[in-house]
Amino acid sequence: MSDPEQPGGSGNQYRNIRINKGAKAQLGDIYHIGREDPLRLLPFATHAPFNSYDNQHEPDERRIFWLNGLAGTGKSTISRTVARRFDERKRLGASFFFSKDVGDVSHAGKFVTSLAVQLAKTVPFLQRQIYNAIAEQNNIANLSLIDQWRQLVLGPLSRLEKFHQSYLLVIDALDECEGDNNVRIILELLAEARSLKMVQLRVFLTSRREIPIRYGMHDIPQAEHQDFVLHNVPSQIIDHDISLFLEYKLGRTRREWSLGADWPGEVVLRQLIYKSCGLFIWAATAYRFISEGKEFAEDRLIEILENTGFEGTPEQQLDQIYLTVLQSSIPNTFRAQETDRLYARQRKVLGSIAILLSPLPAAALAKVIGISSAQVTQTLERLQAILEVPKDVAGFLRLHHPSFRDFIINKDRSKGFWVDRKGANQILAVGCIQLMSQTLKKDICEIHAPGSQASQVERSWIDKCLPTEVQYACLYWVQHLQRGSSQVHNVEEAHLFLQAHLLHWLEALGWMGKISEGIQAILALEGHVLVYGSPSFHAFIHDARRFAIYNRSVIEQAPLQLYCSALIFAPQKSIIRETFEKCIPNWIEREPKVQAHWSAALQTLEHLDAVNSVAFSPDGKQVVSGSYDWKVRLWDATTGAALQTLKGHWGDVKSVAFSPDSTQVVSGSSDETVRLWDATTGAALQTLEGHLSYVISVAFSRDSKRVVSGSADKTVRLWDATGAALQTLEGHLDWVHSVACSRDGKRVVSGSADKTVRLWDATTGAALQKLQGHSYWVHSVAFSRDSKQIISGSADNTVRLWDATTGAALQVFKGHLNSVHSVAFSPDSKQIISGSYDKTVRLWDATTGAALQTLEGHLNWVKSVAFSPDGKQVVSGSSDKTVRLWDVTTRVALHALKGHSSDVYSVAFSLDGKQVVSGSYDRTVQLWDAATGAALQTLEGHLSDVYSVAFSPDSKQVVSGSADRTVRLWDVTTGAALQTLKGHSGYINSVAFSPDGNQVVSGSHDMTVRLWGATTGAALQTLNCHCNKVTSVAFSPNGKQIVSGSYDMTVRLWETTTGAVLRTLEGHSEVYSVAFSPDGKQVVSGSGDKTVQVWDATTGAALQTLKGHSSDVNSVAFSPDGELLPTLYVLNDWLVEGHSSGRLSFLQIKQGSELII
Repeated sequence: MSDPEQPGGSGNQYRNIRINKGAKAQLGDIYHIGREDPLRLLPFATHAPFNSYDNQHEPDERRIFWLNGLAGTGKSTISRTVARRFDERKRLGASFFFSKDVGDVSHAGKFVTSLAVQLAKTVPFLQRQIYNAIAEQNNIANLSLIDQWRQLVLGPLSRLEKFHQSYLLVIDALDECEGDNNVRIILELLAEARSLKMVQLRVFLTSRREIPIRYGMHDIPQAEHQDFVLHNVPSQIIDHDISLFLEYKLGRTRREWSLGADWPGEVVLRQLIYKSCGLFIWAATAYRFISEGKEFAEDRLIEILENTGFEGTPEQQLDQIYLTVLQSSIPNTFRAQETDRLYARQRKVLGSIAILLSPLPAAALAKVIGISSAQVTQTLERLQAILEVPKDVAGFLRLHHPSFRDFIINKDRSKGFWVDRKGANQILAVGCIQLMSQTLKKDICEIHAPGSQASQVERSWIDKCLPTEVQYACLYWVQHLQRGSSQVHNVEEAHLFLQAHLLHWLEALGWMGKISEGIQAILALEGHVLVYGSPSFHAFIHDARRFAIYNRSVIEQAPLQLYCSALIFAPQKSIIRETFEKCIPNWIEREPKVQAHWSAALQTLEHLDAVNSVAFSPDGKQVVSGSYDWKVRLWDATTGAALQTLKGHWGDVKSVAFSPDSTQVVSGSSDETVRLWDATTGAALQTLEGHLSYVISVAFSRDSKRVVSGSADKTVRLWDATGAALQTLEGHLDWVHSVACSRDGKRVVSGSADKTVRLWDATTGAALQKLQGHSYWVHSVAFSRDSKQIISGSADNTVRLWDATTGAALQVFKGHLNSVHSVAFSPDSKQIISGSYDKTVRLWDATTGAALQTLEGHLNWVKSVAFSPDGKQVVSGSSDKTVRLWDVTTRVALHALKGHSSDVYSVAFSLDGKQVVSGSYDRTVQLWDAATGAALQTLEGHLSDVYSVAFSPDSKQVVSGSADRTVRLWDVTTGAALQTLKGHSGYINSVAFSPDGNQVVSGSHDMTVRLWGATTGAALQTLNCHCNKVTSVAFSPNGKQIVSGSYDMTVRLWETTTGAVLRTLEGHSEVYSVAFSPDGKQVVSGSGDKTVQVWDATTGAALQTLKGHSSDVNSVAFSPDGELLPTLYVLNDWLVEGHSSGRLSFLQIKQGSELII
């Protein structure tokens, strides 16, 4: 917790450092963040332990001094005193003062770069080293903390060629740094300074005793740090320091206002010290309150003594001094109504300052909360005892101490001055939205050139076009909306804002370099809207999430491309495309042809070379990838932002994996090593050596204590995570391409170029099973969650499922057109994902073997695939140098239509897509509303199972065929039976209307095809030629021909008018389904021989045989554009499925999605 006189800024507060323009652009304009301490540093020393700290010169002395204590005990005062002393002696290397409410010093983003620039000025010969590092890595300010530290601080210091004196780093209020992980990283980085040879870098660190810091310090050897607990210092020492402070400060007031020579007197001074309860913050607040009284300083001193008792806890004493300041802030000369208005305005201003997520100048705050700057200034005039109000109008408003925030939002402590946190957040949320609505516009920075790079635009110009208050609103409006009172009108106001300004907001974030924060805000808003918003708003924000994530890198690099490439490549039917179509520039005359809906691809992450391996962290927050560029990279799975680049391998990285606890990453490389890394800091933990050739695959055991690796040296090795070699498993006759551990840690599975999959005992190393069946190299293996099954992918183009206990082959998944290089189970083991050299990723049903989805987009071999922990996403790595994230939830059931009491045999959409008809074993025909799933009609009359149903072309009638040997026609509106067509002597398996709706065709178990008048019900034709049951019939698009499929293994084409057989198509076993292409030139058929045949409808010639199904092909169709796939395509991206339970499911699928029935 920072203290009353904390500078609150980063960097060295005591000298003006000039850096060249290039370095300044890279490291940030950090020297304008800090603020001058209005009380300045005290000219006296503090406790003896700190006095002696700068006398420690020996290189083996403890180099980190951790001063810790309760809030308000004076830690920051001591930090500044130490910093000033070392600066005067030219031995202050750098300083950084964290502050929870102060923008860039509330987090670690500018920590390393700030230290680096200060060290460049302080340490001779270091400046060139640091500037060279910036020149070599032009985006160094965007790298991870660990990379920045090693390239900007540790690296340059380690390259010094002669011995230098020791330098001190002062790091204040580390507990106010956002993110426990960042705190941990900083402590680990500071500890690395012990490795320096030519310079001794020591650290003076202050914080409260919070758990992350205590744990971090515990990880540093005791011999390397010294701890000092400030609140354990004897009270007489603390009281002495507070006495010196008050004497010094009140002495200035005495001289300024010519008060008595002995004012305030020894007795009063002792009373003030007693009331402070050892808190510097109390003493500092009391002094400020007294001194701001000017000629009334004596009256204010008396007010403090009279209004605050002598008994109570330190917190109670602090509350009393805060209440005294607030009660005195509004004179009692106003009428009651005026006083109430002033108090209300005070609460609005103070409440906003207290909960701001980053400080603002007074004028900026006024614009956000919608009052005049004069009113804000007037309100703050009498509150300078608790607020820092800078004289510079551009200066930032800040609380002198965070303890005031805790006070003002606590109703019991602050009494009538209480600020409702939710209400204050609501004020800020509404203010931010209104400000952005009034300000944001297209090309707000007036660049005019759509291709302009954000990095080429001067930051000063961006800040001029996007003032402080607008940048604040863009960054934090969603957080304030979430934290405020969740009123419907506030949420809808956000909806209206985004419908008008989503692109403007994203553009602004692009110029600000904050697009990742924007994506996080959209994700947070999506969750908020799901609870408090309308369905239409949720649909909008979901689409906005897809749009922003997919275009993240474009917006980041060239924000104006939002209106060009981002919009024109968005799917035609996406909500964002439809909403902002008018924003597409007129000079784009011909837009590219794009898909109608978002594909499964979420985002693309780029390496410099082919990506060999990818994996999700178990918590789903990160993705790790390994590449031919010798690097391991960590990515934010939500935003796609690069988090870490792990360097150390000197060959391509073949395999990567997270530990189950997400704390470590393991990698295997062609440099013959296995390496362990800290997933948070990126630090190299272990290098495991022993393999005699490439390490191709690595994995962790479930308990994270062991690592297994497979190598081109034909062995599998087990390692302790500490680095010790445990087992070498020998038996494979060729390279080991893949390894995995069972969930219980008892077994290891490996796949090899010797075409086998092998199971091993992880404890003894004994060989348990040898699974044979693949005809070429096995590239990938994985255990199911329960460890009862194993999946393998091979260069023979297949995926195989095995029983892990018996070794029996359970399934063979066929469909890939090239080598399968990677396989994985979904978290529930119900699905399998595979990546292939055919450039596709495929999703399979693990139980049935059915192909569920094919994900296309990679431009080269897919070398690695993995599921996210929730099973909703898949990550893939490819030789096209990209990592891609995919949404595999596009096949979500939208409606479950319950009404049938038994198996559903047949379903069909009306041609207008508004209704669905279904036929069932329960002898009924049901009509449903396709949009809502509501039951419209139950058509009863059949005396047995209904096997086939179809709509007329005008959607006014339905035809049904039944096991009762009749065909029935029904009125869709009334449900009335129109006709019963009798003549068949066997079950009716298939029915269809002619394109003009005048005729009906039916196919039956009696081996005939019959043609009927749809209006009269008259029998028109009986087509005899089949010698077994007819399973499927259909009209050609022009109605002149009929096609039929039969168990006699033939497909027949008939002339509708004469009933003559035109063609007999042979080549199948039993034929289950037939259909015409939309242009009538081709016929497709599906068969019990597991193939789909395409035929020329004119000549009868076989055009194509499609193989890949693992069971009978029961249904076939052409897509609306005439392209044939061995799948069922449905109207307007909707699919309806019938179930043996009597239930119907509506599924919405993307264009190009497939389902094998």
